[in-house]
Amino acid sequence: MSIVLLGYHNMGCIALRVIRELNIPISAVFTHRDNPNENRWFDSLGDLARDIGIPVYFPEDINTEKWTGLLRDLAPDLLLSCYFRQLVKEEILAIPHIAAVNLHGSLLPHYRGRCPVNWQLICGETQGGVTLHHMVRKADAGDIVAQQAVAIDERDTALTLFRKLEKAAEVLLKEYLPRLLAGTAPRIAQDHSQATYFGGRRPEDGRIDWSWSARRIYNLIRAVTWPYPGAFGFLGREKIMIWAAEPLDHADEGLPFGSIVTRDGKQLVQTGHGLLRLVTVSREGETPEDTTLSQGIPLREKGFRTSE
Repeated sequence: MSIVLLGYHNMGCIALRVIRELNIPISAVFTHRDNPNENRWFDSLGDLARDIGIPVYFPEDINTEKWTGLLRDLAPDLLLSCYFRQLVKEEILAIPHIAAVNLHGSLLPHYRGRCPVNWQLICGETQGGVTLHHMVRKADAGDIVAQQAVAIDERDTALTLFRKLEKAAEVLLKEYLPRLLAGTAPRIAQDHSQATYFGGRRPEDGRIDWSWSARRIYNLIRAVTWPYPGAFGFLGREKIMIWAAEPLDHADEGLPFGSIVTRDGKQLVQTGHGLLRLVTVSREGETPEDTTLSQGIPLREKGFRTSE
């Protein structure tokens, strides 16, 4: 029995460690080169594979004949994808003797597509999880092998939720990789009528609209806060990065949205519904490490519109 791993990020590293712990032979690792423009807060699967002595490849397009030919030669029993960023075509999916499966960061059929961790927070979900599923031509639409749920706390950020999913993924893979190889794993069809799909996110998608409710803005902030690019808003002509905030849903000053209110030394913003307390704020181009938690920029000194 052998596995070929297509992976990236911490999830790819977790998968490799689990495979090694289970003493399953791994023929090769396919991963991505790091983007120098991306904040790389996660571990390198390529480095880990090299350290272990496993052949590692960095295909720009795994679906070309060069790589499909190599995969045919490797002839794996199982093809496992964990946060691999390329859509694998049917020609490759037909290569493994047993199955081609993928680990996805949501409870499918909900949140198919890109950035499921961020989207679940943006949408205010209280439960998330990971799904191990068979790969088919359409992304994240194949039969489910198993799922592991996690609770999403009101104060979870994308990073803390991702950490929860890492632990869930390790549990899931340890139990079901051996069952897949033994032919005893379950196979459950997804209810496609319940599917939701979300696309990738860009830094500019972190823009705050102050006409939104305080809760909606808060969910966006925690979904894209550090180490992600962060949420930002304009108060007057100034662009500010907001890394942490607190929604005061039942408080309202009745002011035009975007107005700054200072109460007991705390900086609040009037939203379309409720007030938002700003906890960590920085100038554009700065990270939370460049400011002071619970203070950030003194907005009144920056000339923003304020109400006493």
